[in-house]
Amino acid sequence: MNSKIFLVVRLLLGIVMLVFGVNKFYEFLPPFELTGPPLDYFISLSASKTLDLVGLVEVLAGLALVLNRYGALMAIVLMSVSVNAVLFHATLAPADIGPAIGMLVLNIIVLIGYKDRYKDILRA
Repeated sequence: MNSKIFLVVRLLLGIVMLVFGVNKFYEFLPPFELTGPPLDYFISLSASKTLDLVGLVEVLAGLALVLNRYGALMAIVLMSVSVNAVLFHATLAPADIGPAIGMLVLNIIVLIGYKDRYKDILRA
């Protein structure tokens, strides 16, 4: 993969994750309007402190990607957040699935960019 494209995608994903992760703690972005089952789901996640854990993962992954330290590891960890965001939107809020798919695509591109770092763990 072209190193300049990888750099831009890695920084873009890192900054997005950093912003959304910090937003889970300080709430500077306008909140999404949720009703019904999606709202119930987020109330449960908030009550169980799961959103705090997701925010921490997003902040750590964002910093790792922006600073290019442990980025390959955090890209794998971040896949769980990306896939869960897509699944949430696919099942509970399909009208707003675009950004989640965008995050998943960026994450996959970053994983492809780090593919040389995964050769040892993917050997049969």
